[in-house]
Amino acid sequence: MSRVALRGLVAFLVVLVLLLAGFAYETGWFGGGEINSAASLPIGGPFSLTDQYGATRQDLDFRGKLMLVYFGYVYCPDICPTTLAAMSQTLDRLGPEADQVQPIFITVDPDRDTPARLKLYAANFHRRLLALTGSDDQVAAAEKEYRVYAKKVIEPGQADYLMDHSSFIYLMDRNGKLAALIPPGTDPDAMAAAIRRHL
Repeated sequence: MSRVALRGLVAFLVVLVLLLAGFAYETGWFGGGEINSAASLPIGGPFSLTDQYGATRQDLDFRGKLMLVYFGYVYCPDICPTTLAAMSQTLDRLGPEADQVQPIFITVDPDRDTPARLKLYAANFHRRLLALTGSDDQVAAAEKEYRVYAKKVIEPGQADYLMDHSSFIYLMDRNGKLAALIPPGTDPDAMAAAIRRHL
């Protein structure tokens, strides 16, 4: 592993440990990895982004529904598609109740993830998944509201780059407040159970 990648990995792990420590201190862990009483955490807030169809979407558009929000990027080699597939399976398990949940994917790589690219990517997952992008400033503002870590990593001698990023799924309540923080790797049955507690 190159020094640049190693520095990026170390920075990511430090931020992740600090986030987890803060969350555990403030609220304690809920069985199965969900954080209880998450509504008191200052995570989530306004955003204005563009979906895969070219329409402007704001957080206010989804009031009255739960939001299942995940930050990632199209070129992510493993965890992003795995997480989005788990989210899709979760919505299938919810059946008709899934209509009360809006799945949202927000890119951390707006330079490459255009609406057209997101449209092709989102077609691999749940039919109701909204994939959002925007200007660098708009995406950075959304990342800040959700306390998302994201950093570009360029390997020496490589023309392309990867994005180091945090990988939690945010379950937001009908008022846009954090209801649960779902860790990466949570299976669809456990995720569906966490969502049902807030329907």
